Amino acid sequence: MPETKELRALTWSHLDLTGTPTQQPPIPPTVQLWRSVRAHGDTKTKLSRRTLRLPERCVNALTTHLGRQMEQRRRAGLPWSDADLVFATRSGGALDAANVRRAFRTVAARAGLDAQEWTPRELRHSFVSLLSDAGVSIEEIACLVGHRGTVVTEAVYRKQLRPVITEGAETMDRIFGTSTDTSGPSTIASDR
Repeated sequence: MPETKELRALTWSHLDLTGTPTQQPPIPPTVQLWRSVRAHGDTKTKLSRRTLRLPERCVNALTTHLGRQMEQRRRAGLPWSDADLVFATRSGGALDAANVRRAFRTVAARAGLDAQEWTPRELRHSFVSLLSDAGVSIEEIACLVGHRGTVVTEAVYRKQLRPVITEGAETMDRIFGTSTDTSGPSTIASDR
Protein backbone atom coordinates (compact mmCIF):
# COMPACT_ATOMS: atom_id res chain seq x y z
CA MET A 1 0.00 0.00 0.00
CA PRO A 2 1.57 3.24 -1.10
CA GLU A 3 1.68 6.31 1.12
CA THR A 4 -0.46 9.29 0.13
CA LYS A 5 2.79 11.13 -0.69
CA GLU A 6 3.50 8.44 -3.30
CA LEU A 7 -0.07 8.36 -4.60
CA ARG A 8 -0.26 12.14 -4.97
CA ALA A 9 2.82 11.99 -7.23
CA LEU A 10 1.66 8.94 -9.22
CA THR A 11 1.49 9.53 -12.97
CA TRP A 12 -0.27 7.50 -15.62
CA SER A 13 3.14 6.73 -17.14
CA HIS A 14 3.97 4.86 -13.90
CA LEU A 15 0.97 2.58 -14.36
CA ASP A 16 0.70 -0.40 -16.66
CA LEU A 17 -2.97 -1.39 -16.61
CA THR A 18 -2.65 -4.24 -19.13
CA GLY A 19 0.74 -5.84 -18.55
CA THR A 20 2.03 -8.21 -21.22
CA PRO A 21 0.06 -11.44 -20.81
CA THR A 22 1.60 -12.99 -23.97
CA GLN A 23 5.17 -12.77 -22.68
CA GLN A 24 6.69 -15.82 -20.99
CA PRO A 25 6.41 -15.53 -18.07
CA PRO A 26 3.45 -13.17 -18.37
CA ILE A 27 3.93 -9.63 -17.04
CA PRO A 28 0.97 -8.57 -14.90
CA PRO A 29 -0.45 -5.04 -14.61
CA THR A 30 1.82 -3.00 -12.33
CA VAL A 31 2.32 0.29 -10.52
CA GLN A 32 5.79 1.83 -10.22
CA LEU A 33 6.15 3.65 -6.92
CA TRP A 34 9.26 5.63 -7.67
CA ARG A 35 8.20 9.20 -6.89
CA SER A 36 6.80 11.22 -4.01
CA VAL A 37 5.61 14.75 -3.33
CA ARG A 38 8.53 15.13 -0.92
CA ALA A 39 11.26 17.64 -1.69
CA HIS A 40 13.19 16.56 -4.81
CA GLY A 41 10.34 14.20 -5.78
CA ASP A 42 12.00 11.10 -4.33
CA THR A 43 10.51 8.42 -2.11
CA LYS A 44 11.41 8.48 1.59
CA THR A 45 14.38 6.18 0.92
CA LYS A 46 15.80 4.66 -2.25
CA LEU A 47 14.75 1.26 -0.88
CA SER A 48 11.15 2.55 -0.85
CA ARG A 49 11.16 2.52 -4.66
CA ARG A 50 9.26 -0.51 -5.82
CA THR A 51 7.10 -1.90 -8.61
CA LEU A 52 4.02 -3.79 -7.45
CA ARG A 53 1.60 -6.04 -9.25
CA LEU A 54 -1.87 -4.51 -9.29
CA PRO A 55 -4.83 -6.56 -8.08
CA GLU A 56 -7.57 -6.94 -10.71
CA ARG A 57 -9.92 -4.83 -8.58
CA CYS A 58 -7.42 -1.94 -8.75
CA VAL A 59 -6.95 -2.34 -12.51
CA ASN A 60 -10.72 -2.10 -12.98
CA ALA A 61 -11.04 0.92 -10.65
CA LEU A 62 -8.10 2.74 -12.28
CA THR A 63 -9.43 2.04 -15.78
CA THR A 64 -12.79 3.53 -14.77
CA HIS A 65 -11.00 6.45 -13.11
CA LEU A 66 -8.99 7.12 -16.30
CA GLY A 67 -12.21 7.29 -18.33
CA ARG A 68 -13.74 9.77 -15.88
CA GLN A 69 -10.58 11.86 -15.84
CA MET A 70 -10.48 11.99 -19.64
CA GLU A 71 -14.09 13.21 -19.62
CA GLN A 72 -13.21 15.87 -17.01
CA ARG A 73 -10.28 16.91 -19.15
CA ARG A 74 -12.47 17.19 -22.24
CA ARG A 75 -14.97 19.34 -20.33
CA ALA A 76 -12.23 21.51 -18.77
CA GLY A 77 -10.84 22.44 -22.17
CA LEU A 78 -7.78 24.68 -22.16
CA PRO A 79 -7.40 25.23 -18.38
CA TRP A 80 -6.45 21.55 -17.86
CA SER A 81 -3.03 21.17 -16.25
CA ASP A 82 -1.36 18.30 -18.09
CA ALA A 83 0.80 16.90 -15.30
CA ASP A 84 -0.19 13.28 -16.17
CA LEU A 85 -1.32 12.81 -12.55
CA VAL A 86 -3.52 9.83 -11.71
CA PHE A 87 -5.01 11.62 -8.70
CA ALA A 88 -5.54 15.26 -9.55
CA THR A 89 -7.81 18.22 -9.00
CA ARG A 90 -10.74 18.77 -11.38
CA SER A 91 -8.41 20.80 -13.60
CA GLY A 92 -5.56 18.26 -13.58
CA GLY A 93 -3.42 19.96 -10.95
CA ALA A 94 -1.64 18.38 -8.02
CA LEU A 95 -3.64 17.50 -4.93
CA ASP A 96 -2.45 18.85 -1.63
CA ALA A 97 -2.78 16.98 1.65
CA ALA A 98 -5.94 18.92 2.58
CA ASN A 99 -7.62 17.86 -0.70
CA VAL A 100 -6.83 14.23 0.05
CA ARG A 101 -8.07 14.37 3.65
CA ARG A 102 -11.30 16.11 2.61
CA ALA A 103 -12.02 13.57 -0.15
CA PHE A 104 -11.13 10.69 2.16
CA ARG A 105 -13.53 11.93 4.86
CA THR A 106 -16.31 12.08 2.29
CA VAL A 107 -15.69 8.47 1.25
CA ALA A 108 -15.39 7.33 4.88
CA ALA A 109 -18.69 9.00 5.78
CA ARG A 110 -20.44 7.38 2.79
CA ALA A 111 -19.10 4.01 3.99
CA GLY A 112 -20.69 4.60 7.40
CA LEU A 113 -17.39 5.18 9.21
CA ASP A 114 -16.69 7.96 11.65
CA ALA A 115 -15.02 10.30 9.17
CA GLN A 116 -13.29 12.31 11.89
CA GLU A 117 -11.54 9.22 13.29
CA TRP A 118 -10.23 7.88 9.98
CA THR A 119 -7.35 9.32 7.96
CA PRO A 120 -5.75 8.16 4.71
CA ARG A 121 -2.87 6.82 6.83
CA GLU A 122 -5.30 4.30 8.37
CA LEU A 123 -5.40 2.53 5.00
CA ARG A 124 -1.74 1.48 5.39
CA HIS A 125 -2.47 0.09 8.85
CA SER A 126 -5.52 -1.77 7.51
CA PHE A 127 -3.56 -3.13 4.53
CA VAL A 128 -0.76 -4.45 6.75
CA SER A 129 -3.19 -5.91 9.30
CA LEU A 130 -5.38 -7.64 6.69
CA LEU A 131 -2.39 -9.20 4.93
CA SER A 132 -0.93 -10.34 8.24
CA ASP A 133 -4.24 -11.88 9.29
CA ALA A 134 -4.39 -13.67 5.92
CA GLY A 135 -1.03 -15.35 6.65
CA VAL A 136 1.31 -13.23 4.51
CA SER A 137 4.76 -13.14 6.10
CA ILE A 138 5.85 -9.93 7.80
CA GLU A 139 8.90 -9.83 5.46
CA GLU A 140 6.66 -9.80 2.37
CA ILE A 141 4.38 -7.17 3.88
CA ALA A 142 7.35 -4.93 4.75
CA CYS A 143 8.53 -5.18 1.14
CA LEU A 144 5.08 -4.29 -0.19
CA VAL A 145 4.78 -1.16 1.93
CA GLY A 146 8.36 -0.10 1.18
CA HIS A 147 9.95 -0.66 4.58
CA ARG A 148 13.63 -1.57 4.81
CA GLY A 149 13.01 -4.13 7.57
CA THR A 150 10.13 -5.64 9.52
CA VAL A 151 10.41 -3.73 12.81
CA VAL A 152 8.30 -0.69 11.82
CA THR A 153 5.85 -2.84 9.87
CA GLU A 154 5.30 -5.09 12.85
CA ALA A 155 5.44 -2.56 15.69
CA VAL A 156 3.63 0.40 14.11
CA TYR A 157 1.40 -0.82 11.30
CA ARG A 158 0.27 -4.35 12.13
CA LYS A 159 -2.76 -4.52 14.40
CA GLN A 160 -4.08 -7.82 15.75
CA LEU A 161 -7.39 -8.48 14.05
CA ARG A 162 -8.12 -11.62 16.03
CA PRO A 163 -7.40 -10.69 19.65
CA VAL A 164 -7.47 -14.32 20.83
CA ILE A 165 -4.08 -16.01 20.45
CA THR A 166 -4.81 -19.57 19.38
CA GLU A 167 -1.45 -21.02 18.33
CA GLY A 168 -0.53 -22.46 21.76
CA ALA A 169 -3.84 -24.26 22.25
CA GLU A 170 -3.85 -25.53 18.66
CA THR A 171 -0.30 -26.89 19.06
CA MET A 172 -1.16 -28.60 22.37
CA ASP A 173 -4.23 -30.20 20.76
CA ARG A 174 -2.04 -31.53 17.93
CA ILE A 175 0.57 -32.90 20.35
CA PHE A 176 -1.73 -34.43 22.94
CA GLY A 177 -4.99 -34.83 21.03
CA THR A 178 -8.37 -33.47 21.95
CA SER A 179 -9.63 -36.28 24.15
CA THR A 180 -12.02 -35.23 26.90
CA ASP A 181 -10.97 -38.14 29.15
CA THR A 182 -9.67 -36.44 32.31
CA SER A 183 -9.35 -39.49 34.53
CA GLY A 184 -5.58 -39.87 33.97
CA PRO A 185 -3.55 -37.19 35.72
CA SER A 186 -6.33 -35.97 38.01
CA THR A 187 -6.78 -39.49 39.47
CA ILE A 188 -3.06 -39.71 40.27
CA ALA A 189 -3.11 -36.28 41.87
CA SER A 190 -6.15 -37.11 44.03
CA ASP A 191 -4.59 -40.37 45.34
CA ARG A 192 -1.78 -38.48 47.07
